[in-house]
Amino acid sequence: MMSPLLPLLSLLVSSLALPFEQRGFLDFSLDIVDGGGSMMMMNDEEGSAIEEETPAPPGPGPVCPFGCHCHLRVVQCSDLGLTSVPKNIPSDTALLDLQNNKITELKENDFKGLHNLYALVLVNNRISKVSGKAFQPLRSLQKLYFSKNLLTEIPQGLPPSLVELRIHENRIKNVRKGAFQGLGSMNCIEMGGNPLENSGFEPGAFDGLKLNYLRISEAKLTGIPKDFPASINELHLDHNQIQAIELEDLIRYKSLYRLGLGYNHIRMIENGSLAFVPNLRELHLDNNRLRKIPANLPDMRYLQVIYLHANNISQVGVNDFCPRGFGVKRAFYNGISLFSNPVNYWEVQPAAFRCVTDRLAIQFGNYKK
Repeated sequence: MMSPLLPLLSLLVSSLALPFEQRGFLDFSLDIVDGGGSMMMMNDEEGSAIEEETPAPPGPGPVCPFGCHCHLRVVQCSDLGLTSVPKNIPSDTALLDLQNNKITELKENDFKGLHNLYALVLVNNRISKVSGKAFQPLRSLQKLYFSKNLLTEIPQGLPPSLVELRIHENRIKNVRKGAFQGLGSMNCIEMGGNPLENSGFEPGAFDGLKLNYLRISEAKLTGIPKDFPASINELHLDHNQIQAIELEDLIRYKSLYRLGLGYNHIRMIENGSLAFVPNLRELHLDNNRLRKIPANLPDMRYLQVIYLHANNISQVGVNDFCPRGFGVKRAFYNGISLFSNPVNYWEVQPAAFRCVTDRLAIQFGNYKK
């Protein structure tokens, strides 16, 4: 008989599809199996040491909510048409899947007693109201998937243990000051697909966070916000309305190694602006309105991948990508995309790509108006 964990994993992958790989569910489930198996072995050994006692009759097993599947501390209650969080969820539950239902509200006692819950999936419901005490019992919660709901603000009372928050495709227009206060363990926030404008972030909105990953794509940003956590390594602002990269836009983000700005309206990148991100490895500027190669690329010693396709670039200079001297660049390029630009590849001097690992790493192509 096939384990109910397998279809759960496939559902999670399909419903939480993001531009990067979800990690943790399989390893986490295997840990549960191992933990359960070890516990069973301990019980067997303890039982065999007392041969004279008659084994006590087994007590009643844990209750599983009606219609749900419960196995190895995973409770799957997806696609049931639920309008509220079900009762009788086993207290040792580690992963609770409530996606694809019709839940409208999270109340104070909905998760009472679930102190061991590690991951909570609420994707694709109709949740618009969350009690400030709803998450209070969830002392071990690390992953919260809240996408595709009707939230208008970041829920209050998120547990301090939280590491990953996916809250994209809601109706959030404003992020108040201190919205993430007390969430020092938070590492990753995905909040794209919300109607957020630059003015929607109050000063101090991200105070207290030490994020590694932040994505706010498919929003209404017209510039790069300057108040994100300085710790960010990956920042993705694709599919917005950003017009330019100004001199001090990136001054706060010296730890960036991946920056995604594709599918915006960028026409201009001010000279010197990229100098503030000296450790950048990957830069996405595709599908914008650039007319020339950004300045200062030869000075970026660690840049390895740059996407410039689908712009209005008509010329590539011999020193646009590579430094003039040797030893300046610490890592050669392994990816440069220039297709869908009005530049004739046969007019570009081969020396323009002298710091590229392989000719196959350069992507030209036909340009069509």
